[in-house]
Amino acid sequence: MGLSKTERRDRIRKRIRKISFGTAERPRLSVYRSNSEIYAQVIDDNEGKTLVAASSRDKELSKSKGTKMEIAALVGKALAEKAKKAGIETVAFDRGGNLYHGRVKSLAEGAREGGLKF
Repeated sequence: MGLSKTERRDRIRKRIRKISFGTAERPRLSVYRSNSEIYAQVIDDNEGKTLVAASSRDKELSKSKGTKMEIAALVGKALAEKAKKAGIETVAFDRGGNLYHGRVKSLAEGAREGGLKF
């Protein structure tokens, strides 16, 4: 039998995390996508701390109307703005086992528009 969707996603996530590691100079941008919301955070894995976070549940973003793709792009831009204020310019992108299309791609493009490099 084939793998279930969650098993496949966990395998991909583990394969990505073997390579992707966040440092103070280049933290990891981690994305979590649920059915209704999207969350992103910039993590320093050496310290084990979240430096910056943004999600579609934030007060200023939850009021915005639009499709999930448009909201994901807004989350990316908001995360990039917060990261710039914290002095972060480059990140390592961790898609969290999700395929790079749809909302994950929209969030990444929004973060790039906001000024993050990865």
